[in-house]
Formats: sequence, C-alpha cells, structure tokens
Amino acid sequence: MDINIEIQILRKIKKARRGALFFTDSFSAFGNPDALRKALERLVKSGEIDRISAGIYVRPQMDDIVGKVMPDIEDIAKAIARRDRARIVPTGDYALNRLGLSTQVPMNIVYLTDGTARKIKIGNYTVSFQKTAPKNVSAIGEISRLVIQALRSIGKDKVADSEKERIQAFLRNEKLTHLQHDIKLAPAWVRKIMSPAIKTLEQ
Repeated sequence: MDINIEIQILRKIKKARRGALFFTDSFSAFGNPDALRKALERLVKSGEIDRISAGIYVRPQMDDIVGKVMPDIEDIAKAIARRDRARIVPTGDYALNRLGLSTQVPMNIVYLTDGTARKIKIGNYTVSFQKTAPKNVSAIGEISRLVIQALRSIGKDKVADSEKERIQAFLRNEKLTHLQHDIKLAPAWVRKIMSPAIKTLEQ
C-alpha cells in the first residue's frame, strides 16, 4: 500500500516543473499522514526529491555546471503564503537586502503575514512569519512594499541622502498604479521619501 502511495506521489511531482515546491498535505488524497510521511522519506533517501524543511519538498532543478539548484528563501515563503492563502511582506534587514541596500543576508529572516504565525528552519536560516494587521501586508507593488519595510527598518531621520536617491531610483521601476496605492499605506515620513518617484512616473 505504501509503495502505491510512493508511486502516486512521484507521478504527481514529475508532472510539475522542476523546482516546484510541495507540502505533505499536497498529497493528502493518497493516504493518511503517517503513510505519506514514510513514503516521502523513502523518496528523499532514493534521491528523487529533497526535503527543504519540515513538511516541504522539492524535485530540484538541475544545472550542468552547479548541479542541484534549490529554491531560494523568497520562493519558499511565497509557496507557504499561497498554501495558507495569506499575504506576506519581507521586513527588517531582509527587506534591505532584497532592495540591495545591504549585502548581508540575515540568518533570521522575518516576514509579516496576515496568516498563521510560524517559524521554520531552512538550512542555516530561520524564517519567521509574524502576524500583523492586514494594513501592513496590503501593499501590492513588489518594489514599493519592500521600500516601505526597508525604510521602517532604517528609521525616521536615519535615512541617508544616498539611500533616498537609490530608493527613488528603485521606485521608478514600479508600476505607477501600484505605487499610488501603496504610498497611502506608508507613514507620513516614508511617503515624503517615496513621493518624488510618483511625480517622475506621472510625467
């Protein structure tokens, strides 16, 4: 019976593109949780799939030079958010890194979420999802939502002129409608830094 579950799991995984992420409950139709766990463990041991974290699996992409190419933190976080039907946004030092305002990837990565608070281990990293008010995850622009969190991390009156210039340059690559929506969600001092980019995009 367990072997049959293993075959069904592998068949489903191989239908998806390499690099796609799966959760234990992605296979809930194939058996009970204990049987699924054992089948997934066997597939990991056989090298068919890799375990990313507790209950998270991938059939990694393969590169001729570097070999296995594993999903990055952002891909994993977004997959968790899709599963939970939640919204997330990177915050703190990770938001600064994503924007290129910091070269360091923090070992403790924090996302705000309107979903379930949780903490997971991914390799040497700890990824935390912190419950927050819906307003804090309502920004829709990929760039503008990062900018809001990055500026909050730097702090009012602590943003250097060079950082302001770089942020405004980033924002000029944002969709105008997204920026117009997101700037309304930001604190007044953050809006002041972001607003020149709107004027540029409106020209």
